[in-house]
Amino acid sequence: MGKQNIYDYIIIGAGSAGCVLANRLTQDPSVNVLLLEAGGADEQMEIHVPLAFSKLFLGNCDWAYYTAPQTQVNNRKLYWPRGKVLGGSSSLNAMIYIRGNKQDYDNWQALGNPGWSYEEVLPYFKKAQNQERGASTYHGIDGLLNVSDLRCVNPLTQAFVNATSELNLPQNNDFNGETQEGFGFYQVTQKNGKRCSAALAYLHTVFSRANLTVKTHAQVSKLLISNKRVTGVVFTQNDKEETAQADREVILSGGAINSPQLLMLSGIGSADELKPLGIDVVVDLPGVGKNLQDHLFMAVCYNSLEPISLATAETEENLGKFVQAGQGPLTSNVGEAGGFTKTDPSLTIPNIQFHFAPLYYINHGFTPPEGHGFTIGPTLLKPKSIGYLKLNSLDPFQSPLIDPCYLTDPQDLKVLIDGVKLAQEIASTKAFQPYCGSFYGAKLNNDSDIIQYIRNTIETLYHPVGTCKMGTDTDPFAVVDSNLRVYGIENLRVIDGSIMPEIVSGNTNAPIIMVAEKAADFIIRHYQE
Repeated sequence: MGKQNIYDYIIIGAGSAGCVLANRLTQDPSVNVLLLEAGGADEQMEIHVPLAFSKLFLGNCDWAYYTAPQTQVNNRKLYWPRGKVLGGSSSLNAMIYIRGNKQDYDNWQALGNPGWSYEEVLPYFKKAQNQERGASTYHGIDGLLNVSDLRCVNPLTQAFVNATSELNLPQNNDFNGETQEGFGFYQVTQKNGKRCSAALAYLHTVFSRANLTVKTHAQVSKLLISNKRVTGVVFTQNDKEETAQADREVILSGGAINSPQLLMLSGIGSADELKPLGIDVVVDLPGVGKNLQDHLFMAVCYNSLEPISLATAETEENLGKFVQAGQGPLTSNVGEAGGFTKTDPSLTIPNIQFHFAPLYYINHGFTPPEGHGFTIGPTLLKPKSIGYLKLNSLDPFQSPLIDPCYLTDPQDLKVLIDGVKLAQEIASTKAFQPYCGSFYGAKLNNDSDIIQYIRNTIETLYHPVGTCKMGTDTDPFAVVDSNLRVYGIENLRVIDGSIMPEIVSGNTNAPIIMVAEKAADFIIRHYQE
């Protein structure tokens, strides 16, 4: 094997975390890094045009996963898009910049993860960020991830914010500041009106570094392990199997599905599940693939009396505005506004998030109804239903079995019913009177109608996390320690959304970038000592 196949670090997955790590670890010119991405380059125009993100679904930038049939949602198999491209899911998400609630991180620390309290993660949120509004206690301006206000706000979105104010719901112009609760406009990871993915922010600027090798269309099928030490990886590129060695570490940044899948294929997981498949067990870690958590989203949609939604935004004129000046409705991230609230006043933090879209956002945008509409989307923040994934097959190119066990805890359904009722209340305000036509869907006259509607139409908000949980060595389901090192094996870390012990209260992209910034810091420190 030639020298060119030996690296200090091998990073698996060029998603939000992998791009951050590739950038930070190669800042030291004496270190060699190989970044492997199963998808291709982020060249498709729809990646860079914010409004177009749902056109990437089921295309060549998408792993296009499906869950197992979900008993509580009429046995539907729910579609899970996941980025298979440079930038990962940050190349096809809705660009909403949300960090979660301070209490989320204090809880992580309380679960036995020193260093992960809100006070200790805030510097990494700030380090990552270039906040266009300027620096403050909560925001940084020296980071690579550009965070901006929306350049074009739809009148329906303004009506939504006005409606929440009319209901005396608190207003909030910074969900990532002093307090999370309240309603307002979202900030987005955009620069000059275009998407600012992790690839654009962290990777494109360092492609020319001599110590970084990026291989696309390179899917890792197995970790090479000798004496409980990871020595390298096996990957397939152009139908050819290749190997690469890592002198220091292999880092899994494949996300909540691919990272646990690769661990299990390599013999790291529940012995009881791996042995029947004929996999030699290297480390019996029963938590691999468990603790799966996700956010569920309800589309409560109404016809718009005015033809002003984003349904007709794709015109030559608007394309011209976008291309020439990064302006106009094509800069919309669809989920333009929203908020955080409690369905029960005794709660300490919000349990529902709202996403407002000035168009029909039904079935991931695949089947938009004719005409103009808008969507008020209550989202379950703290699901009590916990799922899992496991191998379906020994074939690394086959999707694992994904079972989020949606709504198996009755409390989740109760919170969503309250969320739908609040959405209806918002739609019936004076602020919405000029715009709000009939409800799109079956009539919701009582709780049983709402429950039926939820079971028929609820979908993921695209935030799977937790399947390689961070925790103490006494936690039987912990996969990594607080430095994100995999238990029972050397030279292996997991750094992505799968390490979250509990899902954060909000969109997951900014937290995953923070995790990678923090992890890069302690890897660099470890090798300097």
